[in-house]
Amino acid sequence: MRGSLKVGGVSALAWACLAGGALAVPEKAVPAKEAPAKEAPAKEVPAKADASRPAEAPALTRDAIEAATFVDGATPKGDDGTSGAKTGDKRKADGKADGKRPDPLLVKVQVLLDRAQFSPGAIDGRDGENLRGALSAFAVANGLPAATALDAKLFETLKATSTEPVAAEYTLTEADVAGPYVPEIPAKMEKQADLEALSYTDAREMLAERFHMTPALLTALNPDKPLDRAGTAIMVAAVPALETGKPKAEDKAGKSDKDVARITVDKETRHVRAFDKAGKLLAFYPASIGSEEKPAPSGKTKVKGVAFAPNYTYNPKYAFKGVKTKEKFTIPPGPNNPVGVVWIDLAIPSYGIHGTPEPEKVGKTESHGCIRLTNWDARSLALRVAPGTEVTFVDD
Repeated sequence: MRGSLKVGGVSALAWACLAGGALAVPEKAVPAKEAPAKEAPAKEVPAKADASRPAEAPALTRDAIEAATFVDGATPKGDDGTSGAKTGDKRKADGKADGKRPDPLLVKVQVLLDRAQFSPGAIDGRDGENLRGALSAFAVANGLPAATALDAKLFETLKATSTEPVAAEYTLTEADVAGPYVPEIPAKMEKQADLEALSYTDAREMLAERFHMTPALLTALNPDKPLDRAGTAIMVAAVPALETGKPKAEDKAGKSDKDVARITVDKETRHVRAFDKAGKLLAFYPASIGSEEKPAPSGKTKVKGVAFAPNYTYNPKYAFKGVKTKEKFTIPPGPNNPVGVVWIDLAIPSYGIHGTPEPEKVGKTESHGCIRLTNWDARSLALRVAPGTEVTFVDD
């Protein structure tokens, strides 16, 4: 049984699907050539607070998301009712939402950015550094002044990238409900090695990641909807659905489709950019890049290869904090594997660009030296690179 997805009330099966569910592809946006202007720092362009706008965001309905538009002089609110661009994304230390309602306009903006290949990270309907970074990169790439807050021109330019609806209806399948799921992912890596697979823990986690959202947003979009019952119709972000296994034959890109010729890893701003041979910016991603324990490298290197659905082998010489064993061990594949659903191997030993089991933390936390993207961003990039692709680490 195949899941069905409706975009704008019309059933479609054109997008990539996972576990039998189907999602329709919106019109692909083509990013403009990167302008020479410098992107704005994510923390330095606060928007003016608008006291006339209510602190509570509008009701989070499909109609509200589709109809959401930028009103000159008003900005989406942060969680305390002031300007979101000024206050930032207030969350608890565990990354969970604080209970405030996501903003329909920001959901729409994040979906449009995601589809235009300027990733805002996990779509959550809230302001934050990942959203601001994507807005700034999109603005610069389209010849607009660098900005980290919406304005009328930026919103209209973004809206023009796609005419497809930004929300879609998806119907859960028997496979979605069945999993298999893992009741709990052990915190200790040594214990993870004992599992048969690092699968999702439940349908909520799986569906949220499949459609590039936080679990909190999925719940907010679908209050009281049973996610353990096949046939349940839910609302999701209208984005290409994440696949977690090895690419199917029809999905494997040919040599001519490997359009990324150069990747830059900006260690200061925590962003990854992908360019074609002509220097055109093809994609922009937030990233977690290195740590004091294992800093990211500097200089240039190359892509050696790509492994989809990889396992993860821990070497004691890494000496990660919290890992006490002196023996090597291997953690099986799965979206909750330490490197997520894909590993882009670099010519520097033990370094790579990869996915993550915690997409909400990308760009906000450190990594074990590598470059960590959301699973959907890492897979998208992996399908567009080939051995020999140049990778440059930018220090400032």
